[in-house]
Amino acid sequence: MVRGESIQLRVVVPAERAGVRLDVVAAELFPDFSRARLQKWIRGRQLLLDGHPAKPTAKVWGGETLLLEADAEPVGEVLAEEIPLNVIHADDDILVPDKPAGLVVHPAAGNPDGTLQNALLHYDESLAALPRAGIVHRLDKETSGVMVVARSLRAHTSLVQQLQRREMGRVYEAVITGDLISGGTVDAPIGRHPRDRKKMAVVAAGKPAVSQYRVLERFGGATHIEVSLETGRTHQIRVHMAHLGHPLVGDPVYGHRSRARAGLSERQFDAVQSFARQALHARTLRLVHPGDRRSRVFEAPLPPDLAKLLSCLREETRPG
Repeated sequence: MVRGESIQLRVVVPAERAGVRLDVVAAELFPDFSRARLQKWIRGRQLLLDGHPAKPTAKVWGGETLLLEADAEPVGEVLAEEIPLNVIHADDDILVPDKPAGLVVHPAAGNPDGTLQNALLHYDESLAALPRAGIVHRLDKETSGVMVVARSLRAHTSLVQQLQRREMGRVYEAVITGDLISGGTVDAPIGRHPRDRKKMAVVAAGKPAVSQYRVLERFGGATHIEVSLETGRTHQIRVHMAHLGHPLVGDPVYGHRSRARAGLSERQFDAVQSFARQALHARTLRLVHPGDRRSRVFEAPLPPDLAKLLSCLREETRPG
């Protein structure tokens, strides 16, 4: 990666964003860049609306094309740190790490360092020329599992477009509270909680969010499920499962520990109550490789803590 390479991204404004300011929509559709940087590019005619310059305050009505053509700038505010990384796959275009629970993806308020982004910059210093060191999607701090990181602008553009077009497949495994009888689909919009701005919630004015789930194992008072995402909203699986009345085991924000007892043996109940994080793992990632354009699938095995929880639930489950 050399300074001066250009970023080239093209997206279409969703119909549901009609009436919203251009700079606000741009920040939603190009989440790897700050709103201030996008405003600068809009004013500098590097981000065009239907091929024409526009003001940051211009309204969009859905269906317009946003074209971003700008120079890559090295990111200097995030420092490289020697943090262990479990890299499943690496080539000239992408890195596929297996993120452990407890690792924040990139610096933010309260987490200025010690993040995956810091670790990536130590692993490959050339990632400093890419937005957020090549990170194109996120996992919550306490969610483990597979991610993909771009190592080139070509790869970054391809991966961002795959995410925006919902072409990247992501499958998770989770343990939820309660006895879920069968699988199904949750199609419920997600936005900020109307009263607690630190939480997300199913709200009518939220962004479209679709999760498909199926039962892998039932344990009476807990259920092992697989969830496939059609969209990638903040806390999507956690919010959708809580919306169904089956929050994730160990979820400190959306869970209800006091309601987890029914149907569990004493040992199972203790295992569920003592699980130290939300029981959620990103197991499978399917994408089109930016280099050879072939479909690739990457998988991260269950981490020890989640495997131990499932082992306890299986051993204690009574027949019938």
